[in-house]
Amino acid sequence: MTVRLTIASQKGGSGKTTAALNLSLAFSEKGHRTLLVDLDPQGGIGHALRKGETEMPGVADALMQACTPEQALVHTKLPGLTLLPRGRLDPVDACEFERALLGPGVLEGLVRSVEGDFDLVVLDTPSGVGMPTRAALAVSQFALVPVQAEPLALRGVQQILRVIEHVRYHENPRLQLLGLLPSMVDRDSDVSMGVLVAAWRDLCGVLETTIPRAAVFAKASEAGVPVGYLAGPPSPEARRFGILATEVYGLIRDRYQEATEDVERPARQLL
Repeated sequence: MTVRLTIASQKGGSGKTTAALNLSLAFSEKGHRTLLVDLDPQGGIGHALRKGETEMPGVADALMQACTPEQALVHTKLPGLTLLPRGRLDPVDACEFERALLGPGVLEGLVRSVEGDFDLVVLDTPSGVGMPTRAALAVSQFALVPVQAEPLALRGVQQILRVIEHVRYHENPRLQLLGLLPSMVDRDSDVSMGVLVAAWRDLCGVLETTIPRAAVFAKASEAGVPVGYLAGPPSPEARRFGILATEVYGLIRDRYQEATEDVERPARQLL
């Protein structure tokens, strides 16, 4: 069974797309066949990989029936990692793109048509709690929420948690909050560390793995590669995403086990 994981945040600058890209890469390196889908009208994944606005077809093209979803898949040089980019979208059509994603059955049909060969589908969404985020949550089993280690982000996290709760109770009963991912953590800042401690103390589901604020991420963005693909020895930040992938996949596995524990089974015989 394919697992769908939405990565969403109520606030920009949380490192959401960075997390989506590098976590998907880490999943693939651990043997999990992964599809990364870009639902951001700004095309965050494409920009992170330094691809032009019209260079890759993708979700937008499939929605306009300019190609099939299968034709829009981009197979990377890493076996097991495939991209479904945002596609070719004029910025003036961003509102139409968002409305189309929220159409009944639209995103479900698109994802279902391409997910069969994958263990994980990671859905990257734009910042905020708008239509693409709602659409992604409505078709996913799990949500992962990056939270900046900053006071404003901590105060606003209840917004995305409220949306997840609403979607679960009214649209998608399968949806679960997988966890809160502390991001942009600055260990040299008392304020940042205070926010991290407060999150672990006051919020449920905060992950143990954290993503630091580090110059290497800007360097990777400039080069148009995931942080683990920069030249030179692997950075601590690249290794951290491997640790994160292990923690996240472990949580997914545990949640599935919990969901099946109470399922009634027929009488059986061993001999």
